[in-house]
Amino acid sequence: MPLLTPSSVAAGVLLSQHISWMAGAVPWIFAFITFTGSLSANFQSLKRSIEQPLPMIMALFVLHIFMPVFAWGSGHLIFSGDPLTVTGLIMGVVIPTGITSLIWAAMYKGNVGLTLSIILVDTVLSPFIVPLSLSVLAGANVQMDVWGMMKGLAEMVVIPSIAGMMVNQFSPPLRTQAISRTLSPFSKICLMIVIAINSSEIAPYITHVDIKFAGIAAMVFFIAMTGYAVAWLIGRLMKRSRDEIVSLIYTGGMRNISAGAVLAVSFFPSQVAVPVVIGMLFQQILAALFGYLLRRFELKPVVMKYEKNRSAT
Repeated sequence: MPLLTPSSVAAGVLLSQHISWMAGAVPWIFAFITFTGSLSANFQSLKRSIEQPLPMIMALFVLHIFMPVFAWGSGHLIFSGDPLTVTGLIMGVVIPTGITSLIWAAMYKGNVGLTLSIILVDTVLSPFIVPLSLSVLAGANVQMDVWGMMKGLAEMVVIPSIAGMMVNQFSPPLRTQAISRTLSPFSKICLMIVIAINSSEIAPYITHVDIKFAGIAAMVFFIAMTGYAVAWLIGRLMKRSRDEIVSLIYTGGMRNISAGAVLAVSFFPSQVAVPVVIGMLFQQILAALFGYLLRRFELKPVVMKYEKNRSAT
């Protein structure tokens, strides 16, 4: 993913004149991606997390209170005369957490049940939280189609997610695994197509790189990195277990950035989509970076303790 995402952005910019006509198909393609990604989830993990809600509350605090306010403040501090760029920075963090956070959390021994529950709850709430957050933080400066955004999120994210989880819940495990294995390669190809099409919509801004563009890229990187770091810090301060900290880092740091780009391109001037598309370049790279940091500061002590106990026996 750290290689495929930038490559897809570059392809979209270079081929913008040839693929921009496909923009109307993006919501349908993304719904398929969401459905495929949700096949690994079911409703049992949600029940367990509701019984112990504190980690989920912490994740939602990072996702929809701290980070939007932080992006709003940072945007106004650096781009005070540019409401469209500020709106793009806010859009990049108010969208729901990314389904790919499950892959990274599982890779670094996170709490898979907690991760799935955060994804599910955040996805279901997104049609209400995203328009509300944008209205509060950017509504006075930018015209937006609130109902259109709610409908778009429901069609692209909520309904396909619930459909995928219902297949997992009510189908035999072997059948669900077979469906997931069959659809997974096509889902990855579709994700690259979506990123390329969205990038083609903002090609004029990316092909003319200037100081402002570099400033936006630096700000997007800083805001995205802050999401990972703050989620880690809160998990530490609240003395959560190591596996819960891993889940908090990835659900708090990652976003369904492709869905954000679709919304930005569909309902806002193209300049709003610039920070969101730039975010695609950094999200997977930052996920890999924090995976390295997790190995060094969270997983290494566990491995050393295991090896010590093993040698003692």
